[in-house]
Amino acid sequence: MLDAATTNLILYCAAWEATVRFYRDGLGLPVLMENDWFVEFGLGPTSRISVADERRASIKSCGGAGVTVAIEVPDLQAAWDEAQAKDLRPTAITAHPWDARVFHLSDPEGHRLEVWQRTGGGL
Repeated sequence: MLDAATTNLILYCAAWEATVRFYRDGLGLPVLMENDWFVEFGLGPTSRISVADERRASIKSCGGAGVTVAIEVPDLQAAWDEAQAKDLRPTAITAHPWDARVFHLSDPEGHRLEVWQRTGGGL
């Protein structure tokens, strides 16, 4: 049905400036496009995450309710160490039921990020 060239998750935010800083400075994501109310960050070759200021959008913030952004990384410990060093308050690394290790953190808007690394042969 869908033959997408790229995917983009758009997060509508009341705390827009702080959320942009979190993804740009805290997580170090590259900015692909920005204007005065919308910033698009690169996650990989075909994945993006954008932060939109709800004051300028037709869609309002959900306050993070019901949103989890899951990001697979090649080195979970290094990602955790960096998050800790930048005072992003990551949770402890735990085992996940599907052969993975994981930690969580939240952006200023309340969106939950699940950072994980595969440990076994598959999911």
